[in-house]
Amino acid sequence: MRALKLVIVLGLLVCAVLTAAKAAAHFKLNQNVRVHHVLHSDEGLDVFLRMPLSYVVAELVGPAGDDGLPDPAPYTYNQIEDGALMHYVDQVALQADPGGLAALAVGGLDLSVDGQAPSASVIAMRLHRLGSEPGFATLAEAQSSLSGKDVYPAGDETYVGDVMLDLHIRYATGSLQSYELSYSSDPQLAGQEDTANLILDYNGDQVRTYRATGLMHEPITVSGSATSAASTFVVEGIRHIIEGPDHVLFVLCMIIGAINLHSLLARVTGFTLGHTVTLILGFFGVAPSGAWFIPTVELAIALSIIYAALMAVRPPAQKHGDLKAFGITTGIGLLHGFGFSFMLHQILRVDAPNVWHSLLAFNVGVEIGQLIIVLLIWPLVVFLRNQPGRIWVGSRAAVAACASLIAMVWVVERVEVFL
Repeated sequence: MRALKLVIVLGLLVCAVLTAAKAAAHFKLNQNVRVHHVLHSDEGLDVFLRMPLSYVVAELVGPAGDDGLPDPAPYTYNQIEDGALMHYVDQVALQADPGGLAALAVGGLDLSVDGQAPSASVIAMRLHRLGSEPGFATLAEAQSSLSGKDVYPAGDETYVGDVMLDLHIRYATGSLQSYELSYSSDPQLAGQEDTANLILDYNGDQVRTYRATGLMHEPITVSGSATSAASTFVVEGIRHIIEGPDHVLFVLCMIIGAINLHSLLARVTGFTLGHTVTLILGFFGVAPSGAWFIPTVELAIALSIIYAALMAVRPPAQKHGDLKAFGITTGIGLLHGFGFSFMLHQILRVDAPNVWHSLLAFNVGVEIGQLIIVLLIWPLVVFLRNQPGRIWVGSRAAVAACASLIAMVWVVERVEVFL
């Protein structure tokens, strides 16, 4: 009895931790994306960079003055709206000295070769209002976006958070094969830990695509190696499933609902098949494009956890049970695959180089993440199954109940989108 109570308490603690972390969204807005196109030449490196303007100036806001407002960051001004402090682009300052803003942006980007920082010069800078920015998925698009005459088209007042900054930076490195890229800036913005960074390295006929999440304070080594480039997408696939509470809960329910290793394999295989298919289809746009579709999938994913929890406490009969479980988890995997694709499509465009290599590597990472969860949980499940029956039945019911309660919270949150 004491063992049963311990298991239930541990289950409730796990539920509390998962409840504290709201389910991660599967798609990112452009404000959370930094794209780097790096072109090699005999003279050095040309970096075409797109990033949110707020990532450059947010940390430069000064202390509060006598009026209670903080000193504005360079190239911005502050204004109170409905009791909230808002930051606007100072178009006069920008037109007077655009080079100063470019210098601030370059100052936060650290490119090094053999531990040394080469000299950098800004070739061009452009700012675009969010929603009207030109494409930046390919090198040609990046070059085109920086070819206009106006640094920033004059117009109405614009929030800093609604502006994207494009830069063309030239580094005098000479011909080289390897370099490191990182950032020293810390804008201290909500959600900055989810910043999606994409690096596309063009060296002769080779194009390598690298992926990283966060502020990139730890350098990314760009070596031209196909393996090292693919490994960054593998890592992102692992992160996406391990750090996604809804994915973790579904896999957990899938594991405790398996009556043996063969049953577990049927469930895992079905889930893998389902999400692989829709990850690819969703990424290439073979899915409804209406605004309702993403919230609907997010809602369905939350509901799938409740269903998986019910399956866990009422496992199917032995006859044809594994086949039924395979079919169910395949169908649910289709939902989760769309969830994966929403996020990935915001980062890696369809016409980006090496898109199939990156997709495959990301999917491998998702599978590794799923396998990590299975390897951690399955031995505990086997151990509990070998205890007196009430311990296993009680612990399984406790975990399933916690998963259902958490999923119900997400259901309520996601239903509100439709109201």
